[in-house]
Amino acid sequence: MSIRLRLTAWYTCILAVTLILFGSAVYGVVHYNTYSDIKKKILQQRNQITSFILDIGQWGTIDLGLEGKADFQSAQIFGQLHNYQSNKNSVSPNLKQLGTVFPVPTAKNAIHAKQFETIYINGNPFLVYQEPVIIQNQLLGFLQLGVFTGHEVELLKLLRSILIMSATIMLIMATTFGLFLARKSMAPIGKVIEAAGQIQNGSDLSVRIAYDGPQDEIGQLINTVNSMLGRMEGFYKNLEESYAAQRRFVSDASHELRTPLTTIRGNVDLLQKMWSEDDTERPNLDEATMHAMSLEAVSDIADESKRMSRLVSDMLSLARADTGRTFEKQPVPLEILVEEVARRAQMLPHQAEWVTGDFSVLNGIYVNGNKDYMQQMLFIFIENAFKYTPEGQVVFDAFIYQNQVGIRISDTGIGMDKEEVPYIFDRFYRADKSRGVTEGIGLGLSIAKWIIDELQGSVEVVTRQGEGTTFVIWLPIVFPTPLE
Repeated sequence: MSIRLRLTAWYTCILAVTLILFGSAVYGVVHYNTYSDIKKKILQQRNQITSFILDIGQWGTIDLGLEGKADFQSAQIFGQLHNYQSNKNSVSPNLKQLGTVFPVPTAKNAIHAKQFETIYINGNPFLVYQEPVIIQNQLLGFLQLGVFTGHEVELLKLLRSILIMSATIMLIMATTFGLFLARKSMAPIGKVIEAAGQIQNGSDLSVRIAYDGPQDEIGQLINTVNSMLGRMEGFYKNLEESYAAQRRFVSDASHELRTPLTTIRGNVDLLQKMWSEDDTERPNLDEATMHAMSLEAVSDIADESKRMSRLVSDMLSLARADTGRTFEKQPVPLEILVEEVARRAQMLPHQAEWVTGDFSVLNGIYVNGNKDYMQQMLFIFIENAFKYTPEGQVVFDAFIYQNQVGIRISDTGIGMDKEEVPYIFDRFYRADKSRGVTEGIGLGLSIAKWIIDELQGSVEVVTRQGEGTTFVIWLPIVFPTPLE
């Protein structure tokens, strides 16, 4: 059963119970008030005739003596007094005109008779008051005073019919309108189901549910679903980009590893042939030439092995970054670190002039980081500057701005197109102009960016093709606990 039908059934049942309770209460109040007035009128007449009955009972004869009482006639009360001694009935004139009498219980049952009882005579209802007449502890008679209640019974029957019919009509109308309103209220839920079906069948996360109704529970649900779809779309796009980056990473890594492996394998095969004990495979070369070729092959193998070692090391660093692993951090004195990097950097192979600035501005400046990783990051930028600056100069300096320290590496090298700047920190990315011209595998800047992110810093790039590139690494300044 759908939610619409369940809601309609629940509301209909609640309304039915409410109508039954309300109708029963109305019917009960009308019934009580109607018969209460009749009983009150009967009791008033009973009080008028009781003393008369007791007086005449002293002579052993019992009689109503109501023939001349106009108020008894006007009250439309039918009276009957049964004498158990003579087994005769004394009846009021109006009851005598009906030609009938009230049924009288036996003397044994007279004491236990109900005070008020509805008696049907010829199909006509009478509300009868019954009382045994006891004089001097002796049961002499049985008094019965009744009122015709046909009009009241018809009135109550009509009221009961009206209540039942109106309740039935109201239930039918409530069920019809309730089903209509439930269907209209649940229509937005159908749109949610439809949108979810479209996403399931077509993987289209751009679907949104159109809703211009009130911001009730359903409106809030649709807004939540739309927000969830937006986040899912963003996650899905990020996941697709991650998968694409992973595929590119595997493809580029395979390509980069294939080249040194091919070189190593070729040189190993050459060495095996040159120094094979089988004369048919050994080349016809003199010993000096074979020695020179062997040294050249071993040198190629060593160079390619170093290249593979660097590649594997860089890939392990990025793999650790992908798994969320970080490094331990502690306050690092920045002046000492950059001066050591500047001193060691001049030993790197380079053709451009190496220019260092005044690092005294960093005296007493600390950053929360790791010395080894920070040196690795700075050497990556410096080596790149040397690599892409065949002539000119590379400048290494630092400055302070608004609780941040900026470490600048600027060169006058080949530069790059501004459109390439957003991609230079991607793995295995190298500017088209540099491919095949300079050595490298395109992982250095990715590692440097990961280290900067771990240091909660940022990097700024300014470049112009043919004029050079400037990198500014921004790191937040911290103040360590004073040494004791």
